Amino acid sequence: MALLRFVLNVIWLFVAGFWLAVGYAFAGLICCILIVTIPFGVASFRMANYALWPFGRELVRRPGAGTGSTVANVIWVIVAGWWLVLGHIVTAFGLAITIIGIPMAWASLKMIPVALAPFGNEIVASGERRSVWQF
Repeated sequence: MALLRFVLNVIWLFVAGFWLAVGYAFAGLICCILIVTIPFGVASFRMANYALWPFGRELVRRPGAGTGSTVANVIWVIVAGWWLVLGHIVTAFGLAITIIGIPMAWASLKMIPVALAPFGNEIVASGERRSVWQF
């Protein structure tokens, strides 16, 4: 199973992951110009990391995420989130044209929740669950 994830991640890196990560990292740099938007830049850097190596990792809700993350997510969706979702959907359709591209399309669709709501969530290894008391 680990070998399959590795192979899929390497294929993903060459097909779409590298350029997605570059785009997210560039957006993170832009967001870090102003002090007010630094949290959005940090979220973009986290998404760039996820875009590089998505197989074997998943998005989980962070315990204790509250109103601040909800407000930041609403702002994020209005400013950038819906554009990112459209990009991931278009990319998924393009990747799903071939048989080998179907898992890659699934990876692109799997990134939609993090593109919509990067605050209050974290990316963990698949199967790893955090307890409510773990910080």
